[in-house]
Amino acid sequence: MRPDTPAENVDHTAEAARLERTAGLYPEDAEALLVRAAAHLELSGDRPSATKLYDRLLSSPDGLENPSLVRALKASNLWEYGHEAEARAIIEGVRTTAPRDPAPWVIVAEALESHDELEAAQETFTEGARLLLTDVAEPPYSTHPLLYGRHRVRRMLGAPHDDWDRLADTLHSMPVSLDELHDPKRVWSLGSDDPADLEAEISRLRAELGAYREALSRPFPVAVLHWPAEELAELLEAYPSLSEEYPSYEEHLTTIEAALRELAASGTPNLGVVPGTVPSYEAFAASEGASPSDATLLPQYATTLAARGRALAWPPQRGAECWCGSGRAYGECHGAGA
Repeated sequence: MRPDTPAENVDHTAEAARLERTAGLYPEDAEALLVRAAAHLELSGDRPSATKLYDRLLSSPDGLENPSLVRALKASNLWEYGHEAEARAIIEGVRTTAPRDPAPWVIVAEALESHDELEAAQETFTEGARLLLTDVAEPPYSTHPLLYGRHRVRRMLGAPHDDWDRLADTLHSMPVSLDELHDPKRVWSLGSDDPADLEAEISRLRAELGAYREALSRPFPVAVLHWPAEELAELLEAYPSLSEEYPSYEEHLTTIEAALRELAASGTPNLGVVPGTVPSYEAFAASEGASPSDATLLPQYATTLAARGRALAWPPQRGAECWCGSGRAYGECHGAGA
């Protein structure tokens, strides 16, 4: 169940409790599950409990995969129930750490925007775009909200289009243009007595709803399964029949990169790499009532991990480490010659 489900259709408090219980059963997925639980608490109106959940995550002794995202969510939540000073301090901290993930940038910028801090929101969107998109030929799917949000705020400020605004226009595929969707004067059409004005606004709202549904239809990446070297060795020792799928570790890595490039060339957006482990694969096979030696389980396992938020976006951001875990930058490793 998605956190965006309307309150009248779901008991958000009960759903948050269910996700917390699930996180206790799957500690490797606890971060993603507890973030979703906090979202349900926010939607239920229990924002203090959501903050406690964010604090629980941030104080985790094992650390987090994406602490900037959790801090951004906490700041946005705090501001909504009166803790403006603390929220601003956290937002400034997120900006200072300059995360390589676009989501924290979008969340803190939208928090500023929703409280009419338009100049600060524009600066935040721009900082994120400058960090993540400078010298990037094709913006990754995950960065599109960064560009769209920046475009929206700049329209409200009356700023002239720049290169990134034009790029946002190009990426937007809905029948109604971004300029029209983000027109600050749209609100006046709702009070118009002219049927043409109202019809035009209905068309814009349909386009916005279409864009929203499209985003929700891809809540996690199309992920390709990656077995780290030690895990692959353990997997093949326990289930030798899978050696037909994985003749060698080097070939496994080459196949992953080739598959991702082929998917990208075909126009598939929102791609990712998801690392597998033998214990979680065996648990998945048991939940499916199947043997881990069944190779048809592998893509299902990858999809399940991606749905739990385990996927790494592909291609990595400029200067980021390669998905294979070599420690080298992607451009110097599997991204060489891309």
